[in-house]
Amino acid sequence: MDVDEDALEYHEQEPAGKLEIATTKPTNTQRDLSLAYSPGVAAPCRRIAENENEAYQYTAKGNLVGVVSNGSAVLGLGDIGAQASKPVMEGKGVLFKRFADIDVFDVELDESDIDAFVRCVAAMEPTFGGINLEDIAAPECFEIETRLREKMDIPVFHDDQHGTAIISGAALLNAVEITGKTLDDLRIVFSGAGAAAVSCAKFYVSLGVPHENIVMSDIDGILSEERAQAGDLNPHAEPFARGVEGGELASAMEDADVFVGLSVGGVVSQDMVRSMADDPIVFAMANPDPEIGYVEAKNAREDTVIMATGRSDYPNMVNNVLGFPFLFRGALDTRATEINEEMKVAAAEALADLAKKDVPDQVRDAYGDQPLQFGPEYIIPKPLDPRVLFEIAPAVAEAAMDSGVARTEVDLEEYRESLEARLGKSREMMRIVLNKAQTEPKRVALGDGEDEKMIRAAAQMEEQGIADPVLIGDERQVEATTIDLGLDFDPEVVDPEDGGHDGYADRLYDLRKRKGVTRREATELVQHDPDYFGSVMVEQGDADVFLTGLAHHYPSALRPPLEVVGTAPDTDYVAGVYMLTFKNRVIFCADATVNLDPSADELAEITRHVAALARRFDVEPRAALLSYSDFGSVQTAGSAKPREAVSILHDDPTVEFQVDGEMQADTAVVDGILDDTYGFSELDGPANCLVFPNLEAGNIVYKLLQRLGGADAVGPILVGMDDPVHILQRGDDVKDIVNLASVAIVEAQEN
Repeated sequence: MDVDEDALEYHEQEPAGKLEIATTKPTNTQRDLSLAYSPGVAAPCRRIAENENEAYQYTAKGNLVGVVSNGSAVLGLGDIGAQASKPVMEGKGVLFKRFADIDVFDVELDESDIDAFVRCVAAMEPTFGGINLEDIAAPECFEIETRLREKMDIPVFHDDQHGTAIISGAALLNAVEITGKTLDDLRIVFSGAGAAAVSCAKFYVSLGVPHENIVMSDIDGILSEERAQAGDLNPHAEPFARGVEGGELASAMEDADVFVGLSVGGVVSQDMVRSMADDPIVFAMANPDPEIGYVEAKNAREDTVIMATGRSDYPNMVNNVLGFPFLFRGALDTRATEINEEMKVAAAEALADLAKKDVPDQVRDAYGDQPLQFGPEYIIPKPLDPRVLFEIAPAVAEAAMDSGVARTEVDLEEYRESLEARLGKSREMMRIVLNKAQTEPKRVALGDGEDEKMIRAAAQMEEQGIADPVLIGDERQVEATTIDLGLDFDPEVVDPEDGGHDGYADRLYDLRKRKGVTRREATELVQHDPDYFGSVMVEQGDADVFLTGLAHHYPSALRPPLEVVGTAPDTDYVAGVYMLTFKNRVIFCADATVNLDPSADELAEITRHVAALARRFDVEPRAALLSYSDFGSVQTAGSAKPREAVSILHDDPTVEFQVDGEMQADTAVVDGILDDTYGFSELDGPANCLVFPNLEAGNIVYKLLQRLGGADAVGPILVGMDDPVHILQRGDDVKDIVNLASVAIVEAQEN
């Protein structure tokens, strides 16, 4: 594969480059344009002229960062100039937007003079909420950042200096914990004395490493006081000159606990790693070739070598994208005047803590076979872990407020929830349900309790305070898997085969004795089929919720709950509902999993169920019964069913939600069609509850919307049961299990 050719093709595809400007307000009418520009724009201008801080309220300043460079030290390309640096700066903008929803203007300044560069950037303060300096050569970068921080009242952050420091600092905290070392006893050796190395060394001191325990080496050897006195050192590196004899990197590494490489590839040998102290920590971060290869370092010794690099093809990649988007997110949202040391330390500590938590399945899937469990091969989170945003940014925001640089206060719990919402509408909707679940946790029985995903889901339910989970399965196997997963979790386990559940067998026999089940068969079903065991458990009130189906086909997993728990009073039918979330819309689709060809009565009952479900998510239901016909435009048996179901619902005085049909799908979801053509409709806006005429249509449409329409799907949510029971889809991940449990817990609270 020719990476260069692929990259050139990637960048030149229309539109060229990687960024564009998009409008965030309607611009469809003359009125829209008059508000966006003349004459309406004068009103916010006057407000800002009276109070400059109102720019944060009336403009995009509060979510806009300037990525600024002169191209004097670009990646591994060196001084290639401002124009040639533009693809990199655009790329930085992509990362800001992708990981923290921050907008960026990239600014390439053809200016090498420090005074002129500082004047140019400082003059742009009215435009931006923060400045990210990028790829500026040392030692000029130190002075530029220092002077801009003094001049500007918004955060100024040179990522090449501080980004690596923060991420490697998080890795250091966890490596020290794993090896049993302590920060105040560490001996650290640096290879490299440039901007990143000096910033890392200073940051490690902020974390608790004694300044005198750090030795720094460059291409000419160890930084010594003798070299400093001779004027041989970068003045910013001089504080790390040691009162020792000059020497080479190899001598400095003898008995060192930590090696930090920010220099060039291949300067460290296996013998040098062997000379280090027990269980050495090796951060070889030169790119693209580290100071010593991952395999070579690991094979150099028989004890534990904790290894980190700057490469994505090995564990523990020190990647700046884990830092700068979330630092700026927290800084922007508190309108901080700067990004200070307290905020950087908070980011590193939060990253270190996140690495100790169970990793979501979507992250595991993205990284294939790499080990993603806290330990020597996983000491920092992965960049694609969505939790980094709502773990790091709140820590940064809190530090900004505590250290006095925030100009606005945020409620940290509400702030965390708003950050989750930035990751998608589904997270926003599920947060509503999770919050409700936390108010009154319930006892949740989990079939397939020996499955790794079920165990991890149970641990998350307990950690989030939404449930008291009960795993149905072999206790020894559950315990062994829990230990293997490294979970700090002591689950409650119920084993159907331990012979102590005769009461459940009696109850199952009583329920099914006239349906062909003998007493002996009832005992066997309870002992050997967790779906029957869990169903009886819920029916008897020993659990409030039952989830199953992870390892079974949906119909076979649904049968035991239907036979044992049955439908709710005054309910004849159950249905499967998917909640589909788009960027600015949520819809509930029913029935997608249960009823093959529902009658008009069934469609009416399914509609009642889906409307009640929508209200659990604080969505006021507007239900549309779908067809290929619009309000009688086609007269067939197929279009008559939804039409009759709507009549049943309109005649029912207990129905207190908007419902109409039959109607085509676009009529239901496009506001203009209802208003312009069918003004008589009972719906006062686009439908959010779509009821399909049969299972085939419902299943096809929800999958198309999910795969081609970019919708996130939560479900299937089983509605109409007498007790909260949900059937998982085979292959569902831990997030799906926890989400369905939350929905079921809220349902149990209402029962």
